[in-house]
Amino acid sequence: MSDNETDTAKFQIFRAADAPSLMEAECMTVEGYTPVQREGMDKLLAAGFLEGDEVKVLVDLPGFSLTHVWFKAGYPLPLHSHDVDCLYYIIAGTIRLGTEELGPRDSFFIPSGVPYAYKPGPDGVELLEFRHEGKFNFVNLAKNATFWEKAAEQAAEHREGWKTAKRPRLN
Repeated sequence: MSDNETDTAKFQIFRAADAPSLMEAECMTVEGYTPVQREGMDKLLAAGFLEGDEVKVLVDLPGFSLTHVWFKAGYPLPLHSHDVDCLYYIIAGTIRLGTEELGPRDSFFIPSGVPYAYKPGPDGVELLEFRHEGKFNFVNLAKNATFWEKAAEQAAEHREGWKTAKRPRLN
């Protein structure tokens, strides 16, 4: 059995303190960017984008994965899709998804291939992502240079606050 495989026939405990980041876990493949997206993402990274989130893969079993996400207030999540269905459960904080505001204990389901984005509320959001696959892709669908300019401005505006942000509280 390789290091990436886990025996699903036995009882297991997974500790958050041991969870790798999304990038360390190598479970998400980022699909190719257009030149506009690459330039926009470079600006976003330079503006402090990576200070605005914490994403940990809590469980990665054959046919099942669980990811914990903390997006801080003002985090500019681009329109995107994945090649795997995902069920989201909000632990604390709020999001705006289209015209809906969702909060603690609310859930939403995004089928494979469906474009979406959401905005963390004023206290940010902590949520869980449940998938029936351990590997999935990220297709960036934010094609417009205006989005990237605004997202970089938003990241720069929130960067210092993100460094000391507190997790949202469960009410």
